[in-house]
Amino acid sequence: MTQRFLLLIAVLALIAASALAQDDDIPTIVLMRFGYSPGQTLAAKGALDVLQAYGFFNHEERALLDQGEDLVGDNMNVLWRDAGSDIPTANIMVEEALDRGVDAMLTVTTQVTQIAVNAAREMADPPAIMFSLVGSPYFAGIADAPCIKPDYVGGTQIVIPYAQSVSVLQLWNPDVQVVGMIVAPSEPISVAGARNLQRAAENLGLKVEVATVVALSDLNLGVEALVDRGVEALINPVSSIILSGAPVLQALSAQYGFPVFGILPWHVYDGATVAAGFKGIYGEGVIQGRMLAAHLNGDIDISEISITQTREFGIAINLDSAKAQGVVIPEELLAMADFVIEDGVSSAGATRELPEVVTTLPDMSLVERRTADLAFLETLRCTPEMIAEQRAEIEDTWAEEED
Repeated sequence: MTQRFLLLIAVLALIAASALAQDDDIPTIVLMRFGYSPGQTLAAKGALDVLQAYGFFNHEERALLDQGEDLVGDNMNVLWRDAGSDIPTANIMVEEALDRGVDAMLTVTTQVTQIAVNAAREMADPPAIMFSLVGSPYFAGIADAPCIKPDYVGGTQIVIPYAQSVSVLQLWNPDVQVVGMIVAPSEPISVAGARNLQRAAENLGLKVEVATVVALSDLNLGVEALVDRGVEALINPVSSIILSGAPVLQALSAQYGFPVFGILPWHVYDGATVAAGFKGIYGEGVIQGRMLAAHLNGDIDISEISITQTREFGIAINLDSAKAQGVVIPEELLAMADFVIEDGVSSAGATRELPEVVTTLPDMSLVERRTADLAFLETLRCTPEMIAEQRAEIEDTWAEEED
């Protein structure tokens, strides 16, 4: 019975692969995210909105993609993949996409991008990879500098304003002294974020206590250890463990009576009481989609386009979490919020699935859109001077490390 089932799966996979390869003139792409989160959903929406605006698929085909289904379309084939926040699964889905010979890969998050870039390094003709929601492309080894990168890689880096994020702790409580942080050592984005958060907190005179976790089951003990050390609030770098452990953090923060601060506004939907930091997740996906559309239309050579950076700051507040924790949010902080959740309802049109105020493309004709997109992408073009400058900076850094 098992052998028959496995044979059926193999046959179905071959049929699907054949269907997706039925017309060489139609590009086949794969959209891959590490797991479910509002941010990853919103970034994917931004990329798909751009591709739809360019006519790569119609409303009916888009409806299939919104349901997480693969698309064999008239103008584009799309593989939709989610790793379920599991690294082995992420490796498998990347290898599957490469085996199918996709023309391009849209990767969401550092983990998936890192796996995809590394897997494609030894290929003679790798697919183009455009990434979003990557906070540390250089620390993660995805690239060395904005223009010093594999020729097949492009994307957009979120720049989290760590100093501003941490300063919100003092807006909440000017007398706060000790903050806690939960770090996942196996995740580069968590390690890099922790370093930046700790530096920013210490610059403000705050003492930082750190607990490390390697699995979701470690969260409870990690929080308890931080409580024993007298932390007054948690502020955590991004990690898959923190995201998947949101219900645990919510319960523990209510039990011990302390707020949880996030560094992306949408974190209020995943356990944060106050989330202050990078906003513009939808825009990240839009940039990713702009790059892919221009690449597929032959308007750009991705090897000549630099990794861009996005810098926007926003604040969101979950008053329901604050109430459960017995935490008071000052009026000054409330007035600064882009949106507030109260009684399960958020202001300014934000929702759990679309946790930002702006989640649609501006209305314009295709000619206007293409003109604007190409003008934006032209600002990212790597010049020989930029490449030389970045190489010199890298060499200087290496020399300093050797000394």
